[in-house]
Amino acid sequence: MVVAHSERATLRVGDVFLKVDADQARIDVEVEAMALAPVPTPKVLWHKPPVFAIAAVPGTALGRLGEPSTASPASWAAAGAAIRRLHDAPLPPRPGQAGRGLDELAADLDGECEWLVTNGVLSADLVTRNRQVAEAALRPWTPVFTHGDLQIDHVFVDGDGITGIIDWSEAGQGDALYDLATLTLGHEEHLGDVVAGYGTDVDLDVIRAWWSLRSLLNVRWLVEHGFDPFAPGCEVDVLRSRL
Repeated sequence: MVVAHSERATLRVGDVFLKVDADQARIDVEVEAMALAPVPTPKVLWHKPPVFAIAAVPGTALGRLGEPSTASPASWAAAGAAIRRLHDAPLPPRPGQAGRGLDELAADLDGECEWLVTNGVLSADLVTRNRQVAEAALRPWTPVFTHGDLQIDHVFVDGDGITGIIDWSEAGQGDALYDLATLTLGHEEHLGDVVAGYGTDVDLDVIRAWWSLRSLLNVRWLVEHGFDPFAPGCEVDVLRSRL
């Protein structure tokens, strides 16, 4: 078992990963996005709802949230270059996780901040400061082809090259800086390498805003699904680093 929670599960059998998801639409998005993306993706072996099977991607993950990355600066830069190719590709047909409307996003953020404070999960000072930082992400953006869940362990490398990017169920039209922020969440020291590989100027304050925004939105979900956002180097430490 690779990961399992109430929404989906992923199992590994040898060199095959079996993804089980009762939401057929989410599977359809993933299969479609991998077919359209101009970057290395897993090979789809078969698809029989609610399961689809993909081949294992060679190499190792760029890193793990909460752990120092042993990947080279060149590998991080290669990840940035791969993200740029994705963002320069023709738009996919639907909005993704990184393409939520600003009003919806702001409402969700306000609701999560209230829940975190009311339930004593995080201090009011910590939430208030990060809510202020997050404000910079709530601005107009030009949609691009985004992965939508570009966590560090979804990018695989071998040497200094990218061998594959996995888990495309949140892909679609969205904010380019959301992808860059998701990849570098908890690994701020590699942001410069990623931006160098990306090859164009980006607003670093917006990326930092997305770190706060994503972390504030995710703490409750992580707790309720059996994950630990308080682990060293994870979401709560990211929030604390903004103080």
